[in-house]
Amino acid sequence: MAEKLWIKAGLTDSEYELLTKHMEREPNTVELALYAQMWSEHCGYTHTRPLFKHFLTTGPRIVQGPGENAGIVDIDDDEVLTFKLESHNHPSAIAPFQGAATGVGGIVRDILAMGAYPIASLNSLHFGYPGDAGHTRWLISEVVHGIGEYGNCLGVPTVGGELRFADAYKGNPLVNAMCVGYMKKSEIKKAIATGVGNSLMIVGNLTGRDGMGGASFASKDLDEENEEDRGAIQVGDPFMEKLLIEACLEVFEEDYVVGVQDMGAAGILSSSVETASKAGNGVEIDVALVPKREEAMRPEEVMISESQERMLLIVRKGMEDKVNKIFHKWDLHAVVIGHVTDDGIYRVLENGKTVGEVPVWSLMDAPTYVLEGKEPAHLEQTRRFMNDDVAVPEDLNQVLLQLLGAPDICSKEWVYRQYDHRVQMNTVVKPGSDAAILRIKDRDKAVGVTMDSNGRYCYLNPKRGAQSVVYESARNQVVSGAEPIAITDGLNFGNPENPEVYYQLEQSIIGLSEACRALDTPVIGGNASLYNQTPEFGAIYPTPIIGMVGLVKSLSHVTTMDFKNTGDFILVIGETKEELGASEYLDQIHGLITGDVPELDLDLEQKTQQFILDIIRQGLVQSAHDISDGGMAIAIAESCITSELGAEVSFDLNLRPDALLFGESQTRFMLSASGESADKIIEIAAKQGIEAANIGRVTAHKRLSINNLEKNLINITIEDCAQAFNTGFDKMMKTDA
Repeated sequence: MAEKLWIKAGLTDSEYELLTKHMEREPNTVELALYAQMWSEHCGYTHTRPLFKHFLTTGPRIVQGPGENAGIVDIDDDEVLTFKLESHNHPSAIAPFQGAATGVGGIVRDILAMGAYPIASLNSLHFGYPGDAGHTRWLISEVVHGIGEYGNCLGVPTVGGELRFADAYKGNPLVNAMCVGYMKKSEIKKAIATGVGNSLMIVGNLTGRDGMGGASFASKDLDEENEEDRGAIQVGDPFMEKLLIEACLEVFEEDYVVGVQDMGAAGILSSSVETASKAGNGVEIDVALVPKREEAMRPEEVMISESQERMLLIVRKGMEDKVNKIFHKWDLHAVVIGHVTDDGIYRVLENGKTVGEVPVWSLMDAPTYVLEGKEPAHLEQTRRFMNDDVAVPEDLNQVLLQLLGAPDICSKEWVYRQYDHRVQMNTVVKPGSDAAILRIKDRDKAVGVTMDSNGRYCYLNPKRGAQSVVYESARNQVVSGAEPIAITDGLNFGNPENPEVYYQLEQSIIGLSEACRALDTPVIGGNASLYNQTPEFGAIYPTPIIGMVGLVKSLSHVTTMDFKNTGDFILVIGETKEELGASEYLDQIHGLITGDVPELDLDLEQKTQQFILDIIRQGLVQSAHDISDGGMAIAIAESCITSELGAEVSFDLNLRPDALLFGESQTRFMLSASGESADKIIEIAAKQGIEAANIGRVTAHKRLSINNLEKNLINITIEDCAQAFNTGFDKMMKTDA
């Protein structure tokens, strides 16, 4: 070819040479499009797949690990949860409303494809600081509106998540969505095209040109907005998706369907290739049979379109009319577009004429790359940070207020009040707490769901930062009364061909793996989103996002952060060290992103988390809260704000005041308990070699007082704390508080 069409399609010269070897000839334009999509980073995981070997993927509660639409965990009583996390970063940067909305729709269909009813949605959002940049505030508003609009119309509660800010995300925001589904173990479906002669049926929406090339678009750097990129943005219809959910669940009740796959990235192509590959079969698809909403679509356009609200069903031969009848009842089409073959060939036809055919295995055999990482230059400098490099502020009350109103810490009610978190009537603990808790109907049990990240930590120490994110998510579970079961991960990084970015990617995955093995929380699925960078702002922070589920064995174990009774004792579990590195305090008060991430002891973390869970199950704890962003003072203040009670706290520690109050030492928890229970907690902790101290009491007068070595460090009203905490986000968005 005179013009290297494969380069335009996103393939390298070496990849093109490899595919011609697989085919034993030159590809035509249709075949080239098939390889370009399936061998993209988004579909083929070309840089991340070799690193997945580090992950623990099996365990006693794991029913389905990586390799399906979503992982599945056992929650007893012949019941299971399926859950997964997906990114929609590039689409949301260009068309934030539709990008975020279709991100929700896509992850919901992943859950539906497992045979489950979606019971909860969460999201993890990362943006640059708005400042005076109206564009960033517009991005935030549109993304939140898109998530709320789609989820609310769909009837799936949005129950939790996070919203974080850093200049590193200014050019490339992150929008990651998670969904959790519930079903009986006997109802599980798989994405597999078994049975030669069985039909491939496309159900749901019509196919158009929206989302064209979305997989390859998500596998390159985010450059200036242009019309070609805008064509890769899908358009969602939540009402259509609601009908699709109900119709699919109804047809799943019958023995008509042998395989199911969501049509996400690369549309008909990826869904049919993946199902055929798992069965060791081939498929034949006629694009002329695909219901379309646009005229004159080329075969490759039909195959790679990412139009929303579509599913692929592998239907038993002879049952097609029965399936169609059910979908017709829901005003949806269900059309046969092909069938399963036994020759292992992926064959594309147009009006019965073959326009492309390649071996199925070759489409699934995307080349992988193991690169040489290089430690980022900034790490040597940031490791030199010493606490003495910054002075202790004179007014610590003002520091506390400033941190309570800081973008990463302040209340995100502005966001979650736009989400319906009560629909389906299962939400026991709503957004704003450490973890969302959902009851399982007709059972004395519930599940905890969380999403967590810390890009600043991973920027300053990729391995330990990633470990910290896993532990933070698990701490949020245990303080809520849930036993952590498993995780799904979202790996958000810059261009892996940059040795420093590859180092961050590799070290973060190793860190995630080590933490999950220590906690016995396997990785059962996830998503990798690379090439998150722009020419102007460079790469994002390395941002692994953890979605975790936990099991609450009895509703009586559900615990929240708010203090419950005046006179209760306040206890701190874990050691407070003089660690200021990587903290929110250094960032917000001193303008420094520096220092090492606080130390971690993996064995101690596991032991302490189990201790917290045990004493909650014994009924000894009134409230529980993990100590994380902003440190001890923030944790105490949040428990006061949510309960509208005060606290008097005293320490006897030879530490810098700012490190005591705002340092982020790991493996720490704050509890409240009655006098008898507090003594029992300290006694149990001592026997297990866990540090525990009674530091004060909950008070009726609404003030927060913190002393150390008989010197008062904080003396402030809860009203002032609440004002800073509750209005910080509104001020940042320049809205009326």
